Amino acid sequence: MSSYAGDLYERFRELHQGPSAFIMPNAWDGGSAVLLKRAGFRALGSTSLGFAFSLGRQDGRHAVTRAEAIANAALLSRLANLPVNGDLEDGYGPEPDDCAATVRAAIEAGLAGLGIEDTTADPSRPIHEFDDAVKRVRAAAIAAKGRIVLTGRTDNFLHGRADLDETTRRLVAFAEAGADVLYAPGLPTMDAIRAVVRAVSPKPVNVLIGPNEAAASLAELSSAGAKRISVGGALYRVAMTAMAATAREVAEGNPAVVRRAIPAGEIAGLLPQ
Repeated sequence: MSSYAGDLYERFRELHQGPSAFIMPNAWDGGSAVLLKRAGFRALGSTSLGFAFSLGRQDGRHAVTRAEAIANAALLSRLANLPVNGDLEDGYGPEPDDCAATVRAAIEAGLAGLGIEDTTADPSRPIHEFDDAVKRVRAAAIAAKGRIVLTGRTDNFLHGRADLDETTRRLVAFAEAGADVLYAPGLPTMDAIRAVVRAVSPKPVNVLIGPNEAAASLAELSSAGAKRISVGGALYRVAMTAMAATAREVAEGNPAVVRRAIPAGEIAGLLPQ
């Protein structure tokens, strides 16, 4: 690990140890990364959804390769000069050794963190069995130790397995296997978030945006014990929402509406000269 990559790792690790939660937005390309840096964020995540869709591919199906995903995350880090957590899905393979290889490649690329999910990339059986999922996180943790922040993630709630007890069981096992941060996207309520935080304490918990029941502020999520708030592919979808709405206006005969856009020179001024 270079001294620069080591500094990014330490900065990212320390963010999780602060007294309150921090927001880690997810970028998908260089322009989004530098705009998020300008907004004042202290760390970024990549987004497998945003990156895959930008390439015209499906998310979560191994349509994006390990090398492509890591190169994208490394680009975000270089351009923004910020710690980046790679959204590296299931580690790009079913075996523990696949997860370890992904961790080693992420470290080599200078990422500050990465996540390993219990997903399979197979829609017919989307979640790994418990024992296999734990073995995969354990192998990743051995490869990651002291060099990159490892997030152990279960996607139960994203795949219709709305069982908080089983989700918590997995996260506790991932914590015991060596994951530094725990993450279960799609938690339905603030009570569910609190339950996860209690179960894996003192290890930090990442929350995706907030509970499904209602909007929650950063202060509320921090009070519930969350340490990191990410937004997944939501910012990419916000950008596509704006593009789709603007395209409708152009198609209806108002091409001048595009003049509302951020000037190209403003973005160019944030990129390397």
